[in-house]
Amino acid sequence: MKNFKEFNFKPFINEALAELGFTTPTEVQARLIPVIKKGKSVVGQSQTGSGKTHTFLLPIFEKIDPTLAEVQAVITTPSRELAYQIYEAAKQLAKHSPKEILVHNYVGGTDKKRQIEKLAHRQPQIVIGTPGRILDLMKSNALDVHNAHYLVVDEADMTLDLGFLKETDAIASALPKDLQMLVFSATIPQKLQPFLHKYMEAPVVEVVENKHVISKDIDNWLLSTKGRSKNQLIHQLLTLGEPYLALVFTNTKERADELTTYLRQQGLKVAKIHGGVQPRERKRIMREIQNLEYQYVVATDLAARGIDIEGVSHVINDDLPEDLEFFVHRVGRTGRNGMKGIAITLYVPSEEQEIEELEQMGVKFVPKALKNGEIVDSYDRNRRQKRRTRKESLDPKMIGMVKKAKKKRKPGYKNKIKRALKRDAQQKRKIARRQERKNQRS
Repeated sequence: MKNFKEFNFKPFINEALAELGFTTPTEVQARLIPVIKKGKSVVGQSQTGSGKTHTFLLPIFEKIDPTLAEVQAVITTPSRELAYQIYEAAKQLAKHSPKEILVHNYVGGTDKKRQIEKLAHRQPQIVIGTPGRILDLMKSNALDVHNAHYLVVDEADMTLDLGFLKETDAIASALPKDLQMLVFSATIPQKLQPFLHKYMEAPVVEVVENKHVISKDIDNWLLSTKGRSKNQLIHQLLTLGEPYLALVFTNTKERADELTTYLRQQGLKVAKIHGGVQPRERKRIMREIQNLEYQYVVATDLAARGIDIEGVSHVINDDLPEDLEFFVHRVGRTGRNGMKGIAITLYVPSEEQEIEELEQMGVKFVPKALKNGEIVDSYDRNRRQKRRTRKESLDPKMIGMVKKAKKKRKPGYKNKIKRALKRDAQQKRKIARRQERKNQRS
C-alpha cells in the first residue's frame, strides 16, 4: 500500500488522516491493516514509533457501530501515559465521525467512583486503559465488556514485564469466543506464548524488522565522562545551542530527582517524569510539555515506551539502561517523522562491555568529546576492542590459565582465553551491580 486511500476507509476516517497529514502508511500498517479488516487475529512485532497505534485504531473505527450503545472494543496498555496517548489518537478519529463514537479512558489513580456513576448511564463503544482499572470496573459490574468483539493488547512484552498479564488474561476470558485479538509488541518473549495460544487460533504473525536499529535520521553520539561531574556535563550539553526539546533519561527515580534539582539550580526550567510523580501531576506535566512550556525533560524508562512526546530534538542518556533493550526505545524518542535528532550517551570505561553488546545488536556510535564548550570528534573506539584486562586485575586462577594456555598453544587457545576472560568480567560486573543495588536499597 502506497497510500491510505487504498484501504478504502469510511470518509470520516480519511478526513481524520488528512488532518493528521498522514498519506503513506508505515510498513506495519501496510502489512496488518488489510489483515485486521478481514477479521483475523494478529500478532504484530515491531519497534516503538513504527505506527502500531493507528494500525489497530483505524480498522476498529471502520467497524464500530455508532448506533449500538455497548462496548465493542477493549484496548489494554501497561502504562497510564501510553493509555492517554492512545486515547488522544482515538478521540481525534472519533471527532470526525458523523455519528458520535464514545471513547473512554480508564487508568489507575483516577476517580473510580465517578467512572462507575457515568457507566451506569451509558457504556462507551471503545474502552482504553490499564488492565488493573478495566478489570476493577468489570468486577464492580459497572463496565460490561461481554459483547466486545475486539481486544487489543498493546506493548504485550511490557505488560508481561510489569506483571499485568494476569489481569489481561481475566479481561480476555470475559469476552466472546469469536473475539478478534490484536497483540502488538516490540518483542514476543517465550513466557507470553501460553497466553497467545489460549486465545488465538492460527493468528497472522508479522515481524517488521527495523532496517536500521537506530533511525538514519539520528546522530548517535558516545561521550566518555572521564571522571567529570555528570551533572555539569549534562548542563553543558543542554545549554549548547538551542535544543527544541531535550529528553534526559536516568535509571532511577532518585537520580532523576537529583539531576532535576541540580539543573533547576542552574536556572533551567525542567520537567520531571517518573513513577513517583502522582498521576494527576504527571498528566498536568505531560500536557504542559505538549504545549511546549518546557524545553528540558528528565525522565526514567517509564517514558521510553510509555509516552510519546512530539518534537524531541535531543536525547541524553545519563547512564546506560540496565536492560539494554531499552536503549533503542530511549534513543527512538528523537529523529521521528522524518525529522533529524541527536542522541548522546554518557558512559564510563567500566561500561565498555555494555557498549560492545549494543554494537553487536547493530547500534552504531560516533565517538565524541566535549572540549572548550564544543562537541568535537573523538578517537575511534574500535581500537579498544584489542585491549585486554590487565593481568593484575585477574584472579590467580585466571592468570595461571592464561600462562598455561600460552605455553601449550593448542588449537583454539586464544578463543578459550577470550571466553574465560569474558566470563570472569561478567561475573565481576554482576557482583558489583548486586552490591550497588543493595547499597541503593539500604
